Amino acid sequence: MKYPEILPFNQALARLSSFDCIIDVRSPSEFAEDCIPNAINCPVLDDEERIRIGTMYKQVSSFEAKKLGAALVAKNIARHIETLFLDKPKGWTPLVYCWRGGNRSGSIAHILAKIGWPVAQLEGGYKAYRQHVNTSLPAIASQLRWQVICGTTGSGKSRLLQTLAKQGEQVLDLEQLAAHRGSVLGHLPQQAQPSQKLFESRIWQLLQTVDSTRPVYVEAESKKVGNVRVPESIMDKMRASPCIALQLTVENRVKLLMEEYKHFVQQPTDLNRQLDCLTHLHGKEKIDHWKQMANAGEMAILVRELLEQHYDPAYIKSINRNFIQSANALNIEQADITPTDFKNSAVYIAKQIALI
Repeated sequence: MKYPEILPFNQALARLSSFDCIIDVRSPSEFAEDCIPNAINCPVLDDEERIRIGTMYKQVSSFEAKKLGAALVAKNIARHIETLFLDKPKGWTPLVYCWRGGNRSGSIAHILAKIGWPVAQLEGGYKAYRQHVNTSLPAIASQLRWQVICGTTGSGKSRLLQTLAKQGEQVLDLEQLAAHRGSVLGHLPQQAQPSQKLFESRIWQLLQTVDSTRPVYVEAESKKVGNVRVPESIMDKMRASPCIALQLTVENRVKLLMEEYKHFVQQPTDLNRQLDCLTHLHGKEKIDHWKQMANAGEMAILVRELLEQHYDPAYIKSINRNFIQSANALNIEQADITPTDFKNSAVYIAKQIALI
């Protein structure tokens, strides 16, 4: 076979797991926004170099830009070979891609092939991958048996999902994939959210492994989880699917939230900054009252007030309006928030769903 082999995306997808390495040669900023799962970044031009070449192309000439571009590309490819690929055996099989499967991936694929490696170049590049994600997610979503975990804020939906996963059940944890807990106070400290494209890639990658004959458990979410949006096809299927309602006492919900939001307990100024987002709903006087409670260390009382005056009314209104099977949900009344309690609930749920 002649190398580099030019592979259309559908053929590359069928062989994705057989490649020893998936090499994304786009710039670091392009790679950070999203990439094919498990790819490594070996840019043939970094962000600054791309801007430099692009400016020269427009302001000087295409010929001068191509000369400088070729020198930079050759230098960068040489560095990648020296630092990453010199120890690879002759049978090492990389898949290379760039934005559209053009010059950037073609340049490194050509050199790797000349060395003697059986390299493949992705036709259509990252753009073909994104098109596949966009078109395949609705088809995948429609084939799955969704079970939606409902419950008021602090009832332990995420912990139940995690426990179900540990029990071997299929779980799509959207908040974990989005690096956000889904509410106005849901930002995770020291952890940035993924881009919209990367969020969708994470969902797509997980759903590739799902058995469509078994249920997939997912938490009832709003359309947005922090700054990212749940794909509409998945959102529509979730809202039409059977529900499981997890119930805890208010006291246990407060205790759970105090555990999960330790960063706010320890840094009330961070909490107060987020509370400002609720001013348009509750007025400045109420928000100032809550801030004073946070500053005074009255966190348990504050959490209870937030639940009863903000989160619960909003949740009940939203769940009744958007999740059409919530009224017929399988109810799970959990006595406490210990790991054993969540394990017992997960085992019971799996047994009940298996009977359906």
